Amino acid sequence: MTNTNATNFRKNIFSMLEQTIKFNEPINISTKEGNAVLMSEEDYNNVMATFEIYSNPELYAKIHSGMKVPIEECIREDDVQW
Repeated sequence: MTNTNATNFRKNIFSMLEQTIKFNEPINISTKEGNAVLMSEEDYNNVMATFEIYSNPELYAKIHSGMKVPIEECIREDDVQW
């Protein structure tokens, strides 16, 4: 994670935004009032999806139990009815 202050961020906002988007590199921006973290939309969407999974006990249990199934017992991707 890149660390910077608000003044430096303001001076380099476009390059820092590009860095965050292109490389999914969060930026910690410090101010006198506290810190803020800038992240790419892709990372944000991934975090929100993770929160959704963890907040749904039934879904989390299905995923967790599915991870324990040996690969030999899984259905082939070609056989899945979408």
